[in-house]
Amino acid sequence: VCIMEKQVLESSEERTFQYQDSLPSLPVPPLNESLSKYLDAVKPFLNQEEYQRTENIVKNFENGIGKELHQKLLERAKTRRNWLEDWWLNVAYLDLRISTQIHCNMAGPGPYIEHCWPPKEGTQIERASVNIWHTLKYWDLLRTEKVAIERSGDAVLDMNQFRMLFCTCKVPGVTRDSIGSYFKTETEGECPSHLIVLCRGRVFAFDAIHEGGMVTPPEIFRQLTYIQKRCHSEPDGPGLAALTSNERTKWAELREYLIDLDPKNLTLLEKIQRSLFVVCLDDSSPHATPEDYSEITRLGLTGDPTVRWGDKSYNSIFFSNGTCSAFCDHSPFDGMTLITMLSYAEKKVIENEGRWKGSDKVRDIPWPEELVFTVDQKIINEIGRTKELYYKKVSDLQLVNYAFTSFGKALMKKKKLHPDTFVQLALQLAYYKCHGRPGCCYETAMTRRFYHGRTETIRPCTMEAVEWCKSMLDPSDSTYRRLQLMHQAFAKHNKMRKECENGKGFDRHLLGLLLIAQEQGLPVPELYMDNAFTVSGGGGNFILSTSLTGYTRFNGSVLPMVHHGYGFFYAIRDDRIVTTCSSWKSCPETDAEMLCRAVFQCFQDMLQLTVAAQL
Repeated sequence: VCIMEKQVLESSEERTFQYQDSLPSLPVPPLNESLSKYLDAVKPFLNQEEYQRTENIVKNFENGIGKELHQKLLERAKTRRNWLEDWWLNVAYLDLRISTQIHCNMAGPGPYIEHCWPPKEGTQIERASVNIWHTLKYWDLLRTEKVAIERSGDAVLDMNQFRMLFCTCKVPGVTRDSIGSYFKTETEGECPSHLIVLCRGRVFAFDAIHEGGMVTPPEIFRQLTYIQKRCHSEPDGPGLAALTSNERTKWAELREYLIDLDPKNLTLLEKIQRSLFVVCLDDSSPHATPEDYSEITRLGLTGDPTVRWGDKSYNSIFFSNGTCSAFCDHSPFDGMTLITMLSYAEKKVIENEGRWKGSDKVRDIPWPEELVFTVDQKIINEIGRTKELYYKKVSDLQLVNYAFTSFGKALMKKKKLHPDTFVQLALQLAYYKCHGRPGCCYETAMTRRFYHGRTETIRPCTMEAVEWCKSMLDPSDSTYRRLQLMHQAFAKHNKMRKECENGKGFDRHLLGLLLIAQEQGLPVPELYMDNAFTVSGGGGNFILSTSLTGYTRFNGSVLPMVHHGYGFFYAIRDDRIVTTCSSWKSCPETDAEMLCRAVFQCFQDMLQLTVAAQL
C-alpha cells in the first residue's frame, strides 16, 4: 500500500519540464497590426513632414515587398514551434563580434548585506561554501525536475531557459559563436558535476558529488581553502580567463592557437565549458550599503577579468569582504531565470541564518586539481594586451546602483498604479527633463507563455508619455490635466505590455521580415533604411535600454546599447525601488548619476500628483 501511495503522490506533483511539449507555438502577428503599431511608435521622433514620408514608406511596404515577406514568414512558422528562436540567438548574441563579456553580459549584486551577511573581512570562503551548497541543491532540484513551474496568471511559462543555468558555456567561433549545454535531468542521463574555481590567475576543478552524495559546506570550505592557500602562497597564474573578454573573432583565433599549441589545452577548455558553474574568488573588497550597491555591481560587471570566465552561463563571484555578485553570459537565458534561482538560494540562506546547521564531518574527498594550460610567450603577451584593452574600456563606465527608499510597490498598488509602468514613465520624464527631448526606449517583455519564448520589445516612449512629459514641464498646465495625461500614458503602457507578452508586439515581427529578405538575398526594404526606423530605436539604436528585474531583492544590469545611451534596470520592492543606471564617461551629454537622481525626483513628483488630485 505504501509503495502505491508514494507513486500516486509523486505522479501528482508537477515536473519542471512536464508541459514543454504542450506550450503554444510563437505566433506571427497580422502584418497590418504590426505596421500600425510601428507607425504609432515612431511618431514622437518625427515632425509632420517626416511622419508623412514614413507613412508612405510603410504603406508601400505593406502592399508590396512586406506582403511577400510576411507570407514567407508564415510559411517558416508552420514548420517551427518558435520561428524566432534560432534567428534571435544568432542575431542578438552569437553573430556579434564585439566583446560580449563587456557589452552583453549581465551582472547583479547579492543582497545578503541587507540581512545575514554584512561586509566583513575573513568571511569570503565560509559564505561562498554556504552559497555554493544552496546553488548545488537547486541544480539537484532541476535534475529531479522539482523546481516549481512558473506561471503568469493561469498560463504555464516555458521552463527551457532553466536548463542553461548549469553546465552551459558559449564557445567562440571565427564568424559565429555556439553554445555548448551539457545539462541533463536524471531521466535523461549523466550530467557533469564538477565546479571550476578561478583565483589569482589560476584555474582549479573539483567534483560536487562524492560517492553518490553532494559535498557539504564544510567539504566545500576545505576545497576552497586549499585553493586559496595555494594561490596566496605561490606565484599568480597566467590569467588565461582574461582572453574571454576579447572581441569574439580574436578570442576564437587565440583559442584555436591554444589547442594547436597542445591538444591537452582542448581537454582543459572543455572541462571549463562542461562545468556546473564557475566560482570566482576575487581579492577586491567593494564598499556596499543597502542604499548603495554601486561598487559591487560595477565590480560584478567589469571587475578583474582573470577571475571570471566571460562565456560561462553563470559565474558566482565572491569578494574578499564576503560580498558577492553573479556574472552571466546573456545568450542562453534572460535575467529572470537567474533571479529565480538566486532568490531560492537567498531564501535558504535566510532560513538558516546564513550558517550551515548540518554536520561538520568532512569526508576524505580528493583535493581540487589545477588545470594547468600550456602557454607560450605569444599567449602571455596576448593576455597582457587583452587586460590592458579591457581596463581601458571599462574605466570609461559610469555606473550607479542606488535604492530609492521613500516608497515602493505597496504604495503604488494602493494608488492603483502598475509599479513597472510607474518606473518607466518616471524614466521618460527624467530623460525629457535632462535632455530636452523624448528618449527612445527598449523595455523587455517576457514571451515565455510560448514554446521557447524569450523576449519582445515594449517601446515606452509613446505619444501619450510625451504629451504627459510636456504637460509636467509646462508651468501653466493644471494638476487635473497632468493627472489625466498621466493616466492615459499608464493605460497605453499597460496595453502595450499585455500585447507584447501575448506575442502581439511588432519589433520581433519586423526583425523576422528583415531576416527573410536577407535569407532570400533580396535588397533591404526601404522601411529599414528610413531615418525613422533608426531614430526610434530600431536596429539596436535605443538610447534607453531598460528592464524590470522583478519584485525581489535581486537587481542586475547590462551596459548601454549605444554610446550616447543609458542602461537602466530596476527591482521594485514593497518599500523601495532599487535602480542601476549606467552610461559612458566619454559621452559628454550622458551622466548616469544625474539621470538616476532625476528619476528619483520624478518618483516624488508623480506621487505628489496623485496626492494633489485627492485634495
